[in-house]
Amino acid sequence: MYELQGAVPAGTVVSVYGPHLRMQATEGSCEPTACVAPLHPFRSTAMTDRRSPDEMKQTLRREARSLRRDAHARLQDTAGARIADAFLDAVTWRPGMVVAGYWPIGDEVDDRPLLERLGRLGCIGALPVVVGRGAPLEFRRWAAGDPLEEGPHGTRHPASAAARVVPDMLLLPLLGFDRHGGRLGYGGGYYDRSLEALRGLHPVVAVGLGYAAQEFARLPCEGHDQRLDWIVTEQGAREALS
Repeated sequence: MYELQGAVPAGTVVSVYGPHLRMQATEGSCEPTACVAPLHPFRSTAMTDRRSPDEMKQTLRREARSLRRDAHARLQDTAGARIADAFLDAVTWRPGMVVAGYWPIGDEVDDRPLLERLGRLGCIGALPVVVGRGAPLEFRRWAAGDPLEEGPHGTRHPASAAARVVPDMLLLPLLGFDRHGGRLGYGGGYYDRSLEALRGLHPVVAVGLGYAAQEFARLPCEGHDQRLDWIVTEQGAREALS
């Protein structure tokens, strides 16, 4: 719920979250407009685009990489700690739960401050392992200081001797996200397959981590896409809309 104090002339545009979402004030109301005004023109046309979802995602990935690169250059030194604070303030967790994160690559937001704090609070940490093309990820137990091995696509993962675990919560890197839990990944489908498999076993909470600048008004969704339950950025944490 958003409230505007005082008189607001019709047509006034008011920022409500980050640089990309806007609300349009009308006479006697302050409801979100049907078409969210984005910073980049593509975002306002995505829902009416005649291309396939896969074609749209390819275009969005190019834009999202640029957005993330710029945000990382500005915020990389502080974002990890701010995301950890925002997560612990809002997202439900419990000691003993298995939380799988990721080893950040390039300009992915750093989840290690959060993993390390959760470990000190009694959670069991884990990192993913790519075991094969088209297969779900495997998850191995990990804590700060444990040895890592090189993996495909520039990844790093716990040594083969580390215990296999089944996560209760996944921290996911992303290129883009929307407020409905849509996630734009790299196109390999590893996390979608993994979440589908895990959710077939027990309830799993999926938490997308990124920069606020990576938000899109609405991302295209296909049948195999797995939704996020929470999104956490350097600006705060919020539960995905159903």
